[in-house]
Amino acid sequence: MKYNNSLLDNPVWNSLQTVHQDMREGTSNAAKYPGGVLPFMALRDREGDFIQEISPYFDKNEQVFLVGDQPLLPENWSRFSNLECLQMVWSSLKNGEPKGNNADITELLASDRTEMFDFINAIQPGYFKINTPALGHYYGIRVNGKLAAMAGERLKMTGFTEISAVCTHPDFTGRGFAWELLLHLYDKITQAGATPFLHVAATNERAISLYKYLGFEERRHIDFSLIGLS
Repeated sequence: MKYNNSLLDNPVWNSLQTVHQDMREGTSNAAKYPGGVLPFMALRDREGDFIQEISPYFDKNEQVFLVGDQPLLPENWSRFSNLECLQMVWSSLKNGEPKGNNADITELLASDRTEMFDFINAIQPGYFKINTPALGHYYGIRVNGKLAAMAGERLKMTGFTEISAVCTHPDFTGRGFAWELLLHLYDKITQAGATPFLHVAATNERAISLYKYLGFEERRHIDFSLIGLS
């Protein structure tokens, strides 16, 4: 079944209205994930003073990423940084033979959350919280019992599942671990009837090349803007 790609224009909002609606905090116009799960929020649209509606749901000094088209912020809000990303959608599987040595991929469980949190924040800090694994399935590859690479599912909406936290420890790059994890997630997500998509920093040429090689296509540029109450 083909789903409407326009849902991906506002992916956080549409995730919180559908598959992740039980995690939604906020109002009918502005919503966010719980702080310990994911530092993401979204607006129904960029018009209107919707950001003010969500102020009561913020903890002191809490900062979140507003993903998508950016509105003007009220005076009592600040934008601390902005990351331009590419949003890519997996249109069809290409070059599906694993590059590595058929590493043993295992599902990471609740008991692994602290290890996952420490692992990814040592490499890609700021986006992964201790309860982020509650959003979907996460998988890892271990070497001598220690986590060497991981990847999993983050945003989920009707018909689409985001692949995220694709991360390999610097000691194990070049072994094809990310490739194998991406293929594993492709199989899991498509078997569940959804289309994989992801976000990657627009400057990360190495990762973009891999994603294109496997069958992802660029859909749009999209901003991840870190904001919070002043």
